Amino acid sequence: MHDSLTLTLILLASGVLVVALCRRANLPPMLGYLIAGIAIGPHALGLIPDADETRYLGEFGVVFLMFTIGLEFSLPQLIAMRRIVFGLGLAQVAFTMLVIIGISRLFGVSWNTSVVLGGVICLSSTAIVSKTLADRLEIHSAHGRQIMGVALFQDLAVIPLLVLIPTLGMSGEQVAAELGLAFLKAAALLGLLFIFGQGVTRRLFNLVAAQKSSELFVLAVLLITLGLAWLTALAGLSLALGAFIGGILISETEYRYQVEDYIKPFRDVLLGLFFITIGMLLDGRVVLQYSLMVGLVLVLLLVIKFGIIFGLARLFRNNSNVALRSALALSPAGEFGFVLLSQAGGLDLLQPQTLQIVLAAMVLSMLAAPFILANSDRIALYFSEAEFMQRAMALHELSVKSMDTQGQVIICGYGRSGQNLARFLEVEKFPIIALDSDPERVRQAAAAGNSVLYGDAGRREVLMAAGLSRAAALVVSFADVPTALKILAHVRDLRPDLPVVVRTIDDSEIDRLKDAGAAEVVPELVEGSLMLATQAMMLLGIPLSRVLRRLRAVRSQRYQLMRGFFHGATDEEEDREDANQPRLYSVVLDEGAAAVGRAVGELNLEAINVEITAVRRRNIRGINPGPELHLEAGDVLVLRGTPENLAAAEIGLLQG
Repeated sequence: MHDSLTLTLILLASGVLVVALCRRANLPPMLGYLIAGIAIGPHALGLIPDADETRYLGEFGVVFLMFTIGLEFSLPQLIAMRRIVFGLGLAQVAFTMLVIIGISRLFGVSWNTSVVLGGVICLSSTAIVSKTLADRLEIHSAHGRQIMGVALFQDLAVIPLLVLIPTLGMSGEQVAAELGLAFLKAAALLGLLFIFGQGVTRRLFNLVAAQKSSELFVLAVLLITLGLAWLTALAGLSLALGAFIGGILISETEYRYQVEDYIKPFRDVLLGLFFITIGMLLDGRVVLQYSLMVGLVLVLLLVIKFGIIFGLARLFRNNSNVALRSALALSPAGEFGFVLLSQAGGLDLLQPQTLQIVLAAMVLSMLAAPFILANSDRIALYFSEAEFMQRAMALHELSVKSMDTQGQVIICGYGRSGQNLARFLEVEKFPIIALDSDPERVRQAAAAGNSVLYGDAGRREVLMAAGLSRAAALVVSFADVPTALKILAHVRDLRPDLPVVVRTIDDSEIDRLKDAGAAEVVPELVEGSLMLATQAMMLLGIPLSRVLRRLRAVRSQRYQLMRGFFHGATDEEEDREDANQPRLYSVVLDEGAAAVGRAVGELNLEAINVEITAVRRRNIRGINPGPELHLEAGDVLVLRGTPENLAAAEIGLLQG
């Protein structure tokens, strides 16, 4: 038991450390898990032995990953993208496997190993690619649709590959028999599950949801996931196949998104453990010994996949820009390649040296993936004439559109808020030019006659082409602080006199945006509360002039009156992502508290970014007490700050 606890603590500590470092470096945690596995594994520090129990536990991460992929599997979406998924995706997987098998055979590699290598290398990282495209708002772009369509087929192709690999150690006749039997089992099981499973699953979740118990709901999700994985394993198929089927069954019910929220923590933690176990397979000494081979495999992996994907994308009538971006994104290895590699290693289908060389090349390619994607714009602009022409034409179109316009309002972002603002301004006869980076939204809005053009408002040349020098105002209608700061920096350089209005989610970045040059910052949550207070005051009979005066005062003071809130247990779900936002907290000064008898100014709470917003004494509440106020026993101090700083302030006030 002691050894098991020690191993668990080592895994948890390494997981916490690498995830924190990757978040800070804006890298996928998956890469950190791989590096952690390399460091603590039996071939480096030796803190974790290469045991079957560890690998088996890590396999559950793959089970939950396949389950969530099944949840995201949408039949209508698949039909809409069928040309990309079953055309380009199928061609990429099949052609890459054939090329890798052919090259491997030229080097004298056996058929079994060649097939494994082909299956491993043909896959790309859905996790890295989808996150990067989402962060860059490129999911719905032309190259984004190509990339996600191919990635979707690769995810689907993992299922037959997982069935194929265990049969590769058999003779030719046995392989045919086993494959035939496996696919017959899979077809029969799939048929039964899809015919009867949908109704059973829906009725089960209807019953569970009626109990209104989150604990029962989680248990039901785990039962479906692991139960179907056990059922397919019992039939001689993989655990991952059953989990994938479970995800598909639930994806067609109304509980899909709730299930996804509940399953995500299990998936992420166990998948992290799986990648740690993969990293543990890597032997640094073997890699150094065969460093030239590792480099050769890495170059071949990237170059061959790039060439195949670029060529196929061009054959499917994509321009060179889309083909180039798709090839760059899909060239590095993927997480499911590790799944297949681990399975093949456990079945002794790969020589230890071959496994180490391929594993090292895959890890290095995935480490390079975020940097390749981050610089894809520059690469495409340098190599692709179509990209250069497209950007030039877009800027020219912007310039032509804005050339005859004087005193226009530039709206950065044409989402719901931007469109509503545009309607108000159009009623008042103000000319507008809206910029948006979603090509589908721009196409539909432009077809409807709206003045919206495609462009990244964070780029200096786009703002200039939109007529920044002649604009009357600029509005950032999306709540993205980093991009808003870039826009403010460009405006400050080009038009420091131009008023800029910025939208944010809450009040945490008001001072930062104001200091960067924003004339007004509109925090959604605070403004919603302000409108609620306004309506309530008017219904209570408070004169409209006093209500408007109060509104102007609150806004002119940068919403100081409304900053922070008292945190309760019901806020946990809503505030997980906002754990470090300022909140309010009450501290009672008892007899003997260190702050009793001291003036507010002497406490120096500003040093830890904590503010006393009010002091209640003998049921009389004073707002914003002055620094000369001396505190007494029984006073209740209302503090504002982040949870960590509030805890430090409470200790200082009570204990000194």
